[in-house]
Amino acid sequence: MPSPSHLPPSPVLSWTTSEVRSWLTQLGMARYARLLCDQHRVDGPALLMLQEEDFRQPPLRLDVLGDIKHLAYHLSALRYDLQCSDLKVKYCLAQSPGSVLAPTSAGDSSPMVRTHSLASTSSDDSSYGREPPTQSGQLGGLARPLVCTSCQAVIQIPKSNLATKLNPERWKTAVAIMYALSVSWLTALTMTVVHDRVPDMNKYPPLPDIILDNVPHIPWAFEMTEVTGMTLLSIWLLVMLFHKHRFIIARRFFSIAGTIFLLRCITMLITSLSVPGVHLDCKPRPYGTWANRLYNAYIIWSGAGMSLQGVRTCGDYMFSGHTVSLTLLNFFITEYTSRRIYFLHTFTWVLSCFGVFFILAAHEHYSIDVFVAFYISSRLFLYYHTLVNNRAVTKYQESFDAKRTWFYFPLFSFFEQNIDGRIPNEFQLPLSPEDVRNGCQWIGNLYQSIVKVVCSNGGVGRQERKKKKAMNDRMN
Repeated sequence: MPSPSHLPPSPVLSWTTSEVRSWLTQLGMARYARLLCDQHRVDGPALLMLQEEDFRQPPLRLDVLGDIKHLAYHLSALRYDLQCSDLKVKYCLAQSPGSVLAPTSAGDSSPMVRTHSLASTSSDDSSYGREPPTQSGQLGGLARPLVCTSCQAVIQIPKSNLATKLNPERWKTAVAIMYALSVSWLTALTMTVVHDRVPDMNKYPPLPDIILDNVPHIPWAFEMTEVTGMTLLSIWLLVMLFHKHRFIIARRFFSIAGTIFLLRCITMLITSLSVPGVHLDCKPRPYGTWANRLYNAYIIWSGAGMSLQGVRTCGDYMFSGHTVSLTLLNFFITEYTSRRIYFLHTFTWVLSCFGVFFILAAHEHYSIDVFVAFYISSRLFLYYHTLVNNRAVTKYQESFDAKRTWFYFPLFSFFEQNIDGRIPNEFQLPLSPEDVRNGCQWIGNLYQSIVKVVCSNGGVGRQERKKKKAMNDRMN
């Protein structure tokens, strides 16, 4: 295809359809002159607004890929050579979909480069969503690397959704821990109340359940559920300990867990289901006084409601607290570790699924208890992280969505107020060598201060004893 060695002398913005026809003829694209110039009346400004997508889609819809690419190339060359100081014209040309005309470092009178942006909602590990180092200056407020310095072609780079502000805010983590502990105590107290209201097994037999009716009872299954839960908890504690942003993910865990178990307190109180298995020895337990009730609540709370700790409760069926724990631990482990660790994620999912199966095999909960627990836990986890990864609070503080989030999710808005994106999965030692040195130095300084205080007090005591002895000698 011949190159346009002699273009019309007038500026592109003042071209008429005849000059566009001449430009196409010099490019060897005269076959498209009738379509562009006669049928669609494309003049100079309209020519500059054309994108490659316009050639692919109706009403133009060119069929030859090579012609589409050549036209897009020469249009980019026209835009690059465009000399324009009129801000109004620049603004109008910049309104084409998906593009921005930004001046280069040469100033307003220099050629303009067309850049593209693409939003990203990736939730992969920390290596994803980052923008690579740039070779040029800032274009349109965002760094854009160039393919080559001669043609000024710009790579399309997704915007990063990683958080830029990652203040640990330890005091908020402490608030989340206190919130979770308070809810756990309320849950234990609620268990003592619902135990009083457990239906009589002789009058209210187990409800029909499609899974429990077809899965035989396994006596040791519930203990295996708690073993799998403790395994997941150990893995999560290790992840949280070595995660660089451990305080942020810790308060997320405690706030979500506390909210779900608070909802569980309500569902347990609303309706008392009949005992799911005839092997269970569940009878109303009158506690007599509130002091006795509080004592039994403390036993449940200190034992974390686990049968391995000797805790046995009845009536707390809707919904399964063990399923909540298994689901949350699995989701948090997979969210805050690299997706490349396939073995770990597969292992945690297998543990979670087996734990849920053991709950049903033990006939400790109805199938609906387990299903509702999984659904509520997974939905709240996903809603929480979707909101925070898309900057629901920080992006538009005065928007309707932000205000609605503050109303319906006050804890989320409080804990995530200063987080503006996704947390990168970065790991480090909980204590660096410098922290160890500073700690040893602080202990050494404290020891020296104590020694000085003791020595000074000892010196004062010896002086006082000498004075008393001298006084006694004078009196004698």
